[in-house]
Amino acid sequence: MQIDIITLFPDIFFGPLDESIIGRARKKGLVTINAINLRDFTHDARGTVDDSPYGGGPGMLMKPEPIFEAVEALRREDSLVLMTSPRGKRFDQRMAQELSGAEHIIMVCGHYEGVDERVHSLVDLEVSIGDYVLTSGNLAAMVICDATVRLLPEVLGCEESSAEESFSGNLLEYPQYTRPVEFRGMKVPDVLLSGNHAEIASWRKSKALELTRQLRSDLLKNEIN
Repeated sequence: MQIDIITLFPDIFFGPLDESIIGRARKKGLVTINAINLRDFTHDARGTVDDSPYGGGPGMLMKPEPIFEAVEALRREDSLVLMTSPRGKRFDQRMAQELSGAEHIIMVCGHYEGVDERVHSLVDLEVSIGDYVLTSGNLAAMVICDATVRLLPEVLGCEESSAEESFSGNLLEYPQYTRPVEFRGMKVPDVLLSGNHAEIASWRKSKALELTRQLRSDLLKNEIN
């Protein structure tokens, strides 16, 4: 997979996407992530990427020309152009799984008061990571990258890890324990020590359902019994 991120702040991606699981995936060549400076696609000495909105109003808008030129320079036949946007589809685990099947993703990070309306015609998918305001779309792009890349084959090392995580199958993950067996009066459930894999699987499913009902009952609307 290749991910090209069009941004006004390419340096912000150094660090978060160079460490831990995503960093190792990049070093192994399982994914290529590039931060592309939008100002490289401007044609004036100042590298102007924004202007005031027609009709008046606060703040500045991102101009269409640099964004169009950047996307058109990067776009391939197999590209998916994604833009972070408050009016986009809500990002979730299912979308991350869908995105993990893409060969090439181009992400456009919004900034200022937003983008010229004509930019929306350029993208295939608009994505929001939640109903709150961020300084720019850069953090949203990092979240989308992290959640998507970790689902690629060989990235986690154990393919079962991603299949049993929270939100897979519309459930929170079941409780998990490790050594010691007893800690400050709290004991590991006997079933997990039994070695009976059928009973363990049944316990885990029931606990996942129980936790989901208690903490995120909204997830169960799509549950298939």
